[in-house]
Amino acid sequence: MGLFDRLVLLATGLVAAYLVWYFITEQRRATGEANHNCYYALSFAVLLVAGLLLIAFGYGVLASPLVVIVAALIPLALATGLVSQFFPQHARAYLVFALAGLLLIALTRFSGPSGLATAVLATVHSVAGLTIFFVPLLVVRWGKVNSSFCLVTVGGTLIGIGGIALAFLKAGRPILPADLIFAILAPVLFLMAVSFAIGFVRGARP
Repeated sequence: MGLFDRLVLLATGLVAAYLVWYFITEQRRATGEANHNCYYALSFAVLLVAGLLLIAFGYGVLASPLVVIVAALIPLALATGLVSQFFPQHARAYLVFALAGLLLIALTRFSGPSGLATAVLATVHSVAGLTIFFVPLLVVRWGKVNSSFCLVTVGGTLIGIGGIALAFLKAGRPILPADLIFAILAPVLFLMAVSFAIGFVRGARP
């Protein structure tokens, strides 16, 4: 990993740290039940830690099963937050899915065959990614938030593509050349973080 990648990852970490602060502040200001802020804060806290690990240890750290499991919290927590915020009647069911998905990822990473582990990871990432993709578009269309919230969809698309590409790369069935994946990974993470920041902060109001 070169200096450019480390600088971009550092910038990504700063954006993630800002979002953690933002959602903690929003949670403190909330007068009613606002669990979605906690899910969002968790997601960006994990992104911050993941970015720092990449800076310290390089892309080789992505080979660790533990890192793969923890990184899955980013899309799962984001998706759970979106459902909790805009479809609270389904929040408990989606939380059960997220926890079950995380457990299956952990079990297959440490004890399952690589093909099954990849299939489980890709499936869980896909469901979370589709949630992050469609929910912002729906709530913008319904007028619950303003059009800037569509950038959450952009961030969700980037995180979904990145997660699936890394999963297939680890399984030995890369959908993109490994050199290309690692060349664009840091910029993709930065663009994802910025998209989420603008989408959540500027798009939060109708």
